[in-house]
Amino acid sequence: MAVFSYIIGGTIVWSLIGWGLDTLLKTRWFVLIGALLGIVGGLYLAGKHGLFTQQHGPAQADPGDDDVEGNSGS
Repeated sequence: MAVFSYIIGGTIVWSLIGWGLDTLLKTRWFVLIGALLGIVGGLYLAGKHGLFTQQHGPAQADPGDDDVEGNSGS
């Protein structure tokens, strides 16, 4: 859910910035650049925060790594 928040929020904010620039400069393409920049920025932030990795439960020890008695394999 947080990934979508970053993407949607970034797209809205940067589209509005692009729309403002379009209005000031009498152009029509800053809003598109702003939307693309918002999408890319949202994906970057989601990746930076580690939201694309799958969350697993606590790490479980591998049964082959049981070294309770101190045997180091020698």
